[in-house]
Amino acid sequence: MDIKVITICGSMRYKNEMMKIAEELELKEGYAVIQCVYNVNGEKYEGVDAKILDKIHRKKIDISDAIYVVNINGYIGESTKSEIEYAKQNNKEVIYHEKI
Repeated sequence: MDIKVITICGSMRYKNEMMKIAEELELKEGYAVIQCVYNVNGEKYEGVDAKILDKIHRKKIDISDAIYVVNINGYIGESTKSEIEYAKQNNKEVIYHEKI
């Protein structure tokens, strides 16, 4: 059985939903899911931290077969749009939570 590796992408405003979706993707769909880093205090990472996290997240996309875009109510922010483009440029499958 070949297990697909996917990276979750989406707005941090949906971090709780992303954690639940990641759980479902692993337990019900059999994917190996790579998640984002979540600030437990609910604060945004800014400055150097944000740049480092962006670089790390792109590396996660590099080692994945696909990305899973959590686009609740159709929302896709600028960072996520950039990750989608990066994934497409690197021939990664892009899976959307909600139809676009």
